[in-house]
Amino acid sequence: MADVKNRIHAHLLSFRPPKRVKVVGAPSFWTLLKSLTFVQWMMFFSGWMAWTCDAIDFFSVSLTVNRLRVTFNESTHNVTTSITLTLLFRSVGAVIFGLASDRYGRKWPLVLNMFLICGLQIGSSFTQTFSQFLACRSLFGITMGGVWGMAAATALENLPAELRGLASGVLQQGYAVGYLIAAVVNLSVVPKHSWRSLFWVAAGLSAFAGLLRATLPESEVFRRRQMQKRDAQDFAEANGAPVETRTKTQIFIHETVEMLKRHWLLCIYAVLLMTGFNFLSHGSQDLYPTFLQDTKGFSAHSATVATIIGNCGAVAGGVVAGIISQYLGRRLTILLFILLVGCFIPLWILPQGFAKLSAGAFCLQFAVQGAWAWSIPIQLAELSPPAFRATFPGLMYQMGNMVSAASSQIEATGGDHLRTTLHGVNVPDYAKVQGILLGTVAAFTFVITFIGPTCPSHFFPRKHGFHFEEYALAFEEGGGKDKQIAVDDEPMPREKEVSVEDNDSIRRKSLTKSVLVEEKPEVRELEAANRAGYDVW
Repeated sequence: MADVKNRIHAHLLSFRPPKRVKVVGAPSFWTLLKSLTFVQWMMFFSGWMAWTCDAIDFFSVSLTVNRLRVTFNESTHNVTTSITLTLLFRSVGAVIFGLASDRYGRKWPLVLNMFLICGLQIGSSFTQTFSQFLACRSLFGITMGGVWGMAAATALENLPAELRGLASGVLQQGYAVGYLIAAVVNLSVVPKHSWRSLFWVAAGLSAFAGLLRATLPESEVFRRRQMQKRDAQDFAEANGAPVETRTKTQIFIHETVEMLKRHWLLCIYAVLLMTGFNFLSHGSQDLYPTFLQDTKGFSAHSATVATIIGNCGAVAGGVVAGIISQYLGRRLTILLFILLVGCFIPLWILPQGFAKLSAGAFCLQFAVQGAWAWSIPIQLAELSPPAFRATFPGLMYQMGNMVSAASSQIEATGGDHLRTTLHGVNVPDYAKVQGILLGTVAAFTFVITFIGPTCPSHFFPRKHGFHFEEYALAFEEGGGKDKQIAVDDEPMPREKEVSVEDNDSIRRKSLTKSVLVEEKPEVRELEAANRAGYDVW
């Protein structure tokens, strides 16, 4: 009983705001930014661009549901089947491209992925029957599922560990920016041409993202580990030591099985977490333009403008959440913004005028993206087994997408059964349906986030996602067991040292370059908390 109380007490203490530790000799934030090379900036932009294109390609359907309904003479429920199929097949793509990225490198799998997306976007635009459209969107889901893991690895793993927290938040904002770009194109280009023009623009941007990545080198972290592996083998051969005879594929499969044995509980938790967040996102976005047109009587132009305003709120929410998280901590910030989602639901669905509904869209997306920007990719990156940092985040994210794939169809089906009147006409009551769905999902996500792991803990390993260069890769012996390796042949420091990980957690005995800190009472308190076995901000 005492052990249970101690665990509960430790868990509650993990929500404390971060403690500020005075670090002597640590580089400032601006110094770190100035130290970045042109290649590092471009690698980050390449990953961000790929993720932004992912959003543009996906929301091309959400923004044109009514136009697609007219073109193919199908109901809203049937048209949203294409959204469901896309989300369902994304998990397949996450496995295929994630494993390819961890096995063969970050560059060419992402290049291939973006060009396949380009081709399928063009194919979707030229379909003549609804069956053809569904087939293209299903295949598109496979390619779309591979983007996140590879884009995150490309953007983040070449940056200094101290910048990866902020950078991952900026990276996630690319999704809101992509929806915003798609809405602007839908507002300005589609009315003059057709819904197909939105798919053409999305295809062109995806091709640009692929070309951009093709002009950049392979990830430096990935290349360095490959070189170290070859040097180790050459050294072993020269000294008559045993040499690994298994192929990389055999090692990779073995380490994948070891990872699943070691981290099966972590995988279950990550899927539940992503299920909640994906329901939160897709439940508030996918059918929103249709809700404004069918239930509120908006024109297509006004619905698109309201969507743009909502996405401006999403971008603002991500920025504000990033700032607040530096003072409250990440999980507490996530919980705060989920509570804001619940508070803003009435403003999002109840008003009748354009101004009030647009304000509701801004506020709700402000809260949704505020929670999202600091859960994905940071939470998954920190929890991810370091050897599978492309496969794990992408697969867990897309598994959550698979579970929440039917969100738009749930809302469409609910609209078929819950009806209201608009100017004397019987219409679907999407306001009530979306309010019920989003309220339920917000409560579920709050609970899952609250009871989630605090690393280190009894069931979950310590956070290592932002120092993954310390660990073996997936095709190296020990990768599935989180085997640590020496970095740049630097010996373990003998002095009492700590390293600061994004001002978020203090980790002792770091293999990365350490910095001396003044011996203050708060430092001793943090070390005692680490020994107690719970997370420390």
